[in-house]
Amino acid sequence: MAQQDNPAAANESAVVPLEVFEALPKTDLHVHLDGSLRLETILDIAKKEGIELPATSVEGLRAAIGCGKNFGSLVDYLKGFDITLRVMQTEESLERIAFELAEDAQRENVRYMEVRYAPMLHTRRGLKLTKVVEAVLDGLRRARETYGIKANVIICGIRNISPDSSYEMAELAVAYKGRGVVGFDLAGAEAEFPAKHHRDSFQLVRDNNINCTIHAGEAYGPESIAQAIHVCGAHRIGHGCRLRENGDLLHYLNDHRVPLECCPSSNVQTGAVRDISSHPLKLYYDLGLRVTVNTDNRLITDTTVSKELWLCHAKMGLSFADIKGIVVAGFKSSFRPFHEKQAALRRVTQELARYDDSGVLRTSPPPTTEPRRARTSAELPAEPNS
Repeated sequence: MAQQDNPAAANESAVVPLEVFEALPKTDLHVHLDGSLRLETILDIAKKEGIELPATSVEGLRAAIGCGKNFGSLVDYLKGFDITLRVMQTEESLERIAFELAEDAQRENVRYMEVRYAPMLHTRRGLKLTKVVEAVLDGLRRARETYGIKANVIICGIRNISPDSSYEMAELAVAYKGRGVVGFDLAGAEAEFPAKHHRDSFQLVRDNNINCTIHAGEAYGPESIAQAIHVCGAHRIGHGCRLRENGDLLHYLNDHRVPLECCPSSNVQTGAVRDISSHPLKLYYDLGLRVTVNTDNRLITDTTVSKELWLCHAKMGLSFADIKGIVVAGFKSSFRPFHEKQAALRRVTQELARYDDSGVLRTSPPPTTEPRRARTSAELPAEPNS
């Protein structure tokens, strides 16, 4: 009886190993640059630039940042960024960190990534905002040339700084549209800093046909999600843990296919959910919402996309077939141009079809039918003259 009440326990004997998840093609649509550094890189840059850190060893620094620790609140979780940002104030360091993030991602077969950060946080030593953006784009471009991983940028405004600074970030997003920047986001402390105060920034990016996503429903209730959608016009929602508190809003997002950028382990760390097994992701998926699984912060959360997907399977009770559906949702939900997205989806669905629903590679490829290409307007028969 206990196993019937707990889907994760019922499937424990059939848990697919982590190595299978590492081999799957994946996306990471919600990953913060300043939360995804290598500890060794922080120590190395600090030594070269004479920057003071709270520790001088990898393990000491891990403890100081709180990698993987449950903080209990978003505000406490964000304190670790004070350490990482100290070594992210030069073009060289930003280019290196962006490259290494993409390098780490490709090692677990992440094919596409949208890296987000707030350029204004990298100007403490006088670096121009344009230099910040270009350094990160250079690092991601080098990773693509080296490994083939495709990565774009989402520029963030910060809720708890000021609407004016968010507007300046929105102007940067407009300036770099089509040059590697594909979206605009609002991050930072959610409670007491409503998204509606930043509506002018979102009006600017939407006027320029730029995609936007907003952190919402993580440290505040569904009202925050409603503001993100209805006041700011968000195309995706970051986290959305508390969406389940408003069924009407939940169905609105479902009906309009608004993707959720879920980050399960991070949500446990910030206290947004009690533990992985009680995360609402499975409920959302079962109801038909477009759910994606992401890292949030590879360093501070001490995670990978593969690990997050595996936890959804092993701890939440999602089947391997469900996981394949979530992987596809990640590619569908990206801010890439339609034809790029369509081509990626063709390749990915073929790769996923090589695995059966137990996570075992098929010895022979499954039968496939070539999808019929939609005809263009030029190919359609002309209407008869009346």
